[in-house]
Amino acid sequence: MLPKSDWEELIPHAGTMCLLDAVLAWDARTIHATSAGHARVDNPLRGEHGLHAVHLAEYGAQAMAVHGALLARARGDEQVRPGMLVSLRDVQLFDEYVDQLDGHLDVHAECLYADDGGAQYAFRVEHRGRMLAHGRAAVIHPSIAPSIADAGAAGPPA
Repeated sequence: MLPKSDWEELIPHAGTMCLLDAVLAWDARTIHATSAGHARVDNPLRGEHGLHAVHLAEYGAQAMAVHGALLARARGDEQVRPGMLVSLRDVQLFDEYVDQLDGHLDVHAECLYADDGGAQYAFRVEHRGRMLAHGRAAVIHPSIAPSIADAGAAGPPA
């Protein structure tokens, strides 16, 4: 198990916005993290009626970020490249609100594809073995991927 103190400096999420508590297991393709923050009153994603299940996609995205950072550290990279979430696909939610669930959430992510430009992951969030949400997400590394403005500035091919 890796406590938050072992990896939290590797990701851009800080304070209460760092939603994961620990990494239970990880390897080259997968990560299994936990979080009990869904029930916290100070959860920054919590709305007037509680924590809507749509925010579980952010839990999955943070598991992706931690996974990528742990892989980079294992490769000996001195700096973790930032990523930007650009797409969510096939997201299914099985509850409307999740803040009343006791205990912790299990957050799983599996890398489906990765290269220097970004990565695609499948994620799922469970509570006591019951599926709460699952889907796919894509992230790009802005320092590698050209921006739309850069592409337009180049003009048409000669």
